[in-house]
Amino acid sequence: MSSLTVAEALVRVLIEAGAERIYGIVGDSLNPITDAVRRSDGKLRWVHVRHEEAGAFAASAEAQLSGKLAVCAGSCGPGHLHLINGLYDAHRSYAPVLALVSHIPSEQIGTSYFQETHPELLFRECSHFCEMVANPKQAPRLFRLAAQTALAKGGVSAVVVPGDVAALEAGEDVPSTFATERPVVRPADAELDRLAELLNSASRVTVFCGSGCRGAHAEVLALAKRLQSPVGHAYRGKEWVAYDNPYDVGMTGLLGFGAAYEAMHACDVLLLLGTDFPYDAFMPVKPQIAQVDVRPEHLGRRSRLDLGVCGDVRETLRALLPRLEQKEDRRHLEGALEELAKARRKLDTHVRNVGSHRPLHPELVASVLDEVAAEDAVFTVDTGMCNVWSARYLHATVERRIIGSFTHGSMANALPQAIGAQLLYPGRQVISMSGDGGFAMLMGDFLTLAQYELPVKVVIFNNSSLGMVKLEMQVSGYPDTQTDLVNPNFAKLAEAVGVMGQRVEAPEDLRGAFERALAHPGPALVDVVTDPHALSLPPRVTIKQAAGFALAMTKLVFNGDGGEVVDTVQAHLRH
Repeated sequence: MSSLTVAEALVRVLIEAGAERIYGIVGDSLNPITDAVRRSDGKLRWVHVRHEEAGAFAASAEAQLSGKLAVCAGSCGPGHLHLINGLYDAHRSYAPVLALVSHIPSEQIGTSYFQETHPELLFRECSHFCEMVANPKQAPRLFRLAAQTALAKGGVSAVVVPGDVAALEAGEDVPSTFATERPVVRPADAELDRLAELLNSASRVTVFCGSGCRGAHAEVLALAKRLQSPVGHAYRGKEWVAYDNPYDVGMTGLLGFGAAYEAMHACDVLLLLGTDFPYDAFMPVKPQIAQVDVRPEHLGRRSRLDLGVCGDVRETLRALLPRLEQKEDRRHLEGALEELAKARRKLDTHVRNVGSHRPLHPELVASVLDEVAAEDAVFTVDTGMCNVWSARYLHATVERRIIGSFTHGSMANALPQAIGAQLLYPGRQVISMSGDGGFAMLMGDFLTLAQYELPVKVVIFNNSSLGMVKLEMQVSGYPDTQTDLVNPNFAKLAEAVGVMGQRVEAPEDLRGAFERALAHPGPALVDVVTDPHALSLPPRVTIKQAAGFALAMTKLVFNGDGGEVVDTVQAHLRH
């Protein structure tokens, strides 16, 4: 029999699976495990966050960026309940995360004991694997199954361990290696022939890419060159296909800009590559649609589908390219590129000739940040208006990474994700683009930056409002309600905890503040006061949305809030 305790067996399995850190808050039911981590000679490190949700977000970021197993932990009851939102984000982002879910004493399960929950039910929906270690003899095998499942499927595994069981002697472990590389999936020749026939017969092809295009940059460009196709992308596809790409025509969807929307609707065939783009209202209905995805359950999930092919994007394109004829007609491509140039010129008006306008245009803030950040910077981006400004003004490079809660859409993701990113990449710039609402929601973990001296740079877009929620209300015809925020001077707050803080209220101070923050060796915060009336509109605004916005403005006037209407109109005239 093994002489290891269940906790020690867990630590050994995690180290063998490639994990380096556990994000969490210690607690009584976790004591055997935290002590086993302490005795691991630094091979596994406990990172003490201030909220378990932040720990789950940090683990999610580390796993997304590295592709390796990351771990978070919550003590029994309230502790592990706090993990759930971050785990949903990790699971929907296909991040290999193992969640260590501590439980009440085993003899008390089912008696409505203090802090009792039912973890096997709670975590089932946000995991591929969710099992409880009911007997110490089974512990090593369950730990290995959990780690392998997270790595193989991409997503969360949850292991429930009662605190008393963690201290017992584990059963015998049967060591095994972990398969960390995904298998290559290539479509059958007959499927490739059908796809080639469809593309060869079309005069106008548009390609739309998602995160499944990771590692396929060269193949996507070769395809676009062969087909003379414009290439649009979802936000999660931006970092993989938008850089050094003469065929790039931007994004569609709620955050979109450029010509992707037009190119997708004007083509004969739309080819979807590795994307599970959720907003079907932006998908065309007239062209034929083909889709390539390694996950067959994604085929046809978002749109009508004329041909679905299961395969890795890179391997599929490598096998497809020899079957494709070279197209010579560039009119579809050049038209889309011309539309992109027009859209870019319009966007650039928001950052030119800003004069001394106060509050600052948020577009200017994102644009200057893009200019001064390193070519290999890692950006973590809050949900809401920060998503919009980062999507439109951050340039992708071969080494930059841009992550956010792009599928789950949670507030407050950027700061904790930056913690995981910085621990993974201690020598790289990590920049959190935080909204004031998102930053305040998990503001406690700003102390984690100070405690571990993590050189994360936090940029707060401080518009004293929940900007995206405000826009959603207005386009639906509602006057915005309860969207205003009363914020402190976040720069002074940073200084109060020993972190470099700067507040920017004038355009001429912006670049210098960013440069000083990025040059600072420790954590830094830049609190930028931005215009709350700067609104972002999608690439196509429906008549219903426009009518709703007009109705909301009218209601504001009749409710005595005409000043806000004037400010909004003036903000857009300046834009």
